[in-house]
Amino acid sequence: MTTIRNSVQLIGRPGMDPEVKTIANDRKMARFTLATNDFYVNNKGERVEETQWHNLVAWGKTAEIVEKLVKKGKEIVIEGKLTTNTWEDKEGVKHSNVEVVINEILSL
Repeated sequence: MTTIRNSVQLIGRPGMDPEVKTIANDRKMARFTLATNDFYVNNKGERVEETQWHNLVAWGKTAEIVEKLVKKGKEIVIEGKLTTNTWEDKEGVKHSNVEVVINEILSL
């Protein structure tokens, strides 16, 4: 059951081609955004589409797969986990962001 903890599965379309970097010890990192859509009917009976944007990151072999597979607008499925990053800027203001660290990826 531990694999269920902090597990995220998303189906969506990348909003950009991935930004791929090689960092220390020739390890690759890939970052991109993913749009997911949801639909509901408002109180007027109108269908409303809502888009959510997610920040994604992949490391190592998964980043290499992302580099080859992911293109802007091409539908994909990802599985991963949520992580929160916090930092303080030069002025002492605290910032944070949430991103999904990809474990598995599939092109549709």
